[in-house]
Amino acid sequence: MLQPHSFLWHYLWLGPHLLQAALAILLWRRGLHKLFPVFFAYAIFEAIEEFTLYGMDILPSVTVRTWWLAFYAGLIVEGALKLGVIGELFSHLLSHRATLAKVGSRLISGSGAALVLIAVLAAAYVQMEPWQYIWTYRSHILLQSIYVVEGGLILFLFLFAAHFKLTWNHRAFGIAMGFGILFCEHMGTWAVIASGRWIDGGHLVDFLNNSTYHLCVLIWFYYLLVPQKSATQSAVSLPENNLAIWNRELERLLQP
Repeated sequence: MLQPHSFLWHYLWLGPHLLQAALAILLWRRGLHKLFPVFFAYAIFEAIEEFTLYGMDILPSVTVRTWWLAFYAGLIVEGALKLGVIGELFSHLLSHRATLAKVGSRLISGSGAALVLIAVLAAAYVQMEPWQYIWTYRSHILLQSIYVVEGGLILFLFLFAAHFKLTWNHRAFGIAMGFGILFCEHMGTWAVIASGRWIDGGHLVDFLNNSTYHLCVLIWFYYLLVPQKSATQSAVSLPENNLAIWNRELERLLQP
């Protein structure tokens, strides 16, 4: 079963993205796409991208170079959407401090986009021999760079929430947890590959990556679609923290 192009291989490639397309449809029907518009766009694009890459993979007329070029281009758009999702999660985390949420999400998305742009340029100018595999190598470099940047930003969100004792929205937490698992797993597998221990086990990495993504999609299904039990509100008011002060100062500075 654990062989390239086995039934399990085909399922793990297509299955998660079929579920992701179904998730996007359910989000639309329930009106949740208005709460997470960037995540909704990401779900649609990711499904379309993987269906396209799958079709290109099974068509004998598509060359290896063409496939990796399409993969590289898709990575850039996908990376930009994931950065947008992280900024969106930050906005939900600070939903009661609108000004700080707006400025903070723009800073997070902007700084992440700048780092990804640097990664794109660095990967585009990589040279190697034989040249036939240059886009494969460039795609791997770009993929690793994107996961490092986005994994760091997701870690920042969790540390930020823990430091200021912020309460996660049920749905936003599910999205963040799914991405956190995905980023950590991918960085771990690429670290093992870089060490040279899985030189001939590339298909095992594909199985592990696709299985992890399948798990993340199921996590998103649960947190986004299963109703949350109403939490008991504390009668004791929390003391004002630095975030409230920062939010007031930003409002004052941004006033015309």
